[in-house]
Amino acid sequence: MTEQFQRGLDRHRLMKVLADRAEAGSRPGSRADGYRVALAIEGGGMRGTISAGMALAVHELGLLTAFDAVYGASAGAISAAWLVSSRPEGLRGWADPRFASALIRKRNLLRGRPIVDIETLIEEVYIRQFPLDYTSVLAAPLALHPLATDLETGQPVDLHDELTDEVALRLALRASAALPMLAGGPVTIGGRRFYDAGLAESIPFRQALRDGATHVLVLRSRPPVQAAALRATPSVGSRLVAAVAFRQYTPQFRAAFLNRPARLADDDRLLAVYDTDTAESPTDPAVLSVRPDAAAPSISRLETDSALLEEALEAGRRAIVAQLAPAARS
Repeated sequence: MTEQFQRGLDRHRLMKVLADRAEAGSRPGSRADGYRVALAIEGGGMRGTISAGMALAVHELGLLTAFDAVYGASAGAISAAWLVSSRPEGLRGWADPRFASALIRKRNLLRGRPIVDIETLIEEVYIRQFPLDYTSVLAAPLALHPLATDLETGQPVDLHDELTDEVALRLALRASAALPMLAGGPVTIGGRRFYDAGLAESIPFRQALRDGATHVLVLRSRPPVQAAALRATPSVGSRLVAAVAFRQYTPQFRAAFLNRPARLADDDRLLAVYDTDTAESPTDPAVLSVRPDAAAPSISRLETDSALLEEALEAGRRAIVAQLAPAARS
């Protein structure tokens, strides 16, 4: 990262709002600045360990109360729930070898069962082995917005209004991460069926903007890529999956699945523009992305190596500390 670009990030309007709120000690629901500041957490299976480390660092820096809402897609929705809970330090569980072994079960492929056991994770592991205080998530002052993909329309859906009790919360987290062919069938909520948010909105900043956010901090699990390297068309394998495995689903859902590469490329290009926002040259709204640095390990969606996952978690923490520590100290 060049010194000139770093200075640009330091002047980003989001940084000033976070610093002002941290200095004022303002809390969600009792502010007078007129802004709506959102945190958006990207998932990506076990690659979400990186963005989980970022979320943990936001908490450790004392900046979480500077936000008004937290949006999450797929694994990012699970991290968002931990972050707003009474035990945000539970985000470290992403690097716990017991967590990976409970979630990723590659031998299930031989049994005809999901490789990624989201249902067991949410309904059993997070209740008995690594308790997630679901009650505190529902009572949190920060609004939780888990996203999912509607199986009929192929559109992203914010499940915030469905979070009426703990059972509904667990269903919403499962729906956000129910990846076709890997993590089980669709999840039914309110008579509608949902799949993984990543099929329609893998980086959940657009939903935050649709909800009126004026400032958004985006925690990315993917490293920076050159624009020329972005795939804009679906692979042959994706076309085969859409034609065969998803033939019973609507054309809209299949289109959403096939359009993922183009949407991600568009998101990356737009976020790159937002990242140049400064007081001297503002864009509206103010959106800032934080990505892992070049030293971050490459993490696959099904990674189970605990040493690599620990590195990934720390890479995420390091990226946030480098970017946001000045705002926390203001």
